[in-house]
Amino acid sequence: MNALASIERPADTNPGRLRGFVTALADLIASTRDERSLLESGRALLGRLIAKDDWLPPEYARPHPDRYQQYLLHCDSRERFSVVSFVWGPGQSTPVHDHGVWGLVGILRGSEKVERFSRLPTGGLVPEGEALLREGEVDAVSPRIGDIHRVSNGRDDAPSVSIHVYGGNIGAVQRTIYVPNGKPKPFISGYASNVLPNLWDRSKEL
Repeated sequence: MNALASIERPADTNPGRLRGFVTALADLIASTRDERSLLESGRALLGRLIAKDDWLPPEYARPHPDRYQQYLLHCDSRERFSVVSFVWGPGQSTPVHDHGVWGLVGILRGSEKVERFSRLPTGGLVPEGEALLREGEVDAVSPRIGDIHRVSNGRDDAPSVSIHVYGGNIGAVQRTIYVPNGKPKPFISGYASNVLPNLWDRSKEL
């Protein structure tokens, strides 16, 4: 079997899980401005979402042979948060980058290797360790707790899929890539998808 095709699941998915997640997250964001509380409660919500793997449409889990994919699943109408699926082919990784907003990362399939960095006042980067996130685990980032990292597929022989939640429309946020000498390079990521999954058609459920 082609390794890049092995990540997909049947097309008959349960969009109600993602709909319930974005609704609960919107309620959470409306109820608190405290980032610590938001990340803690949001981590629990994302953990429940990724505990079941029957809701992500196959077209938002397709790897690309040359680069990782960032598919938009939902963006809040006021751009308070966005939800994306990241799909990694074998050996694919991001550059070292930051986010500028809080974020949560939950592993739906496979695993991710995370290398964390801090930035010196002089502009250089200092490694702060690495971790391997496995299915069902959730990580957090923000400028307050640490926001610079490099992420790569934790598997050498198959794709991985993670669900990321950010405190803004992440595809439109101006962020920074850090080249090996730590010099910052601004970028805006955009998205790999041009359409969103339809979370609001309840006809099949009814």
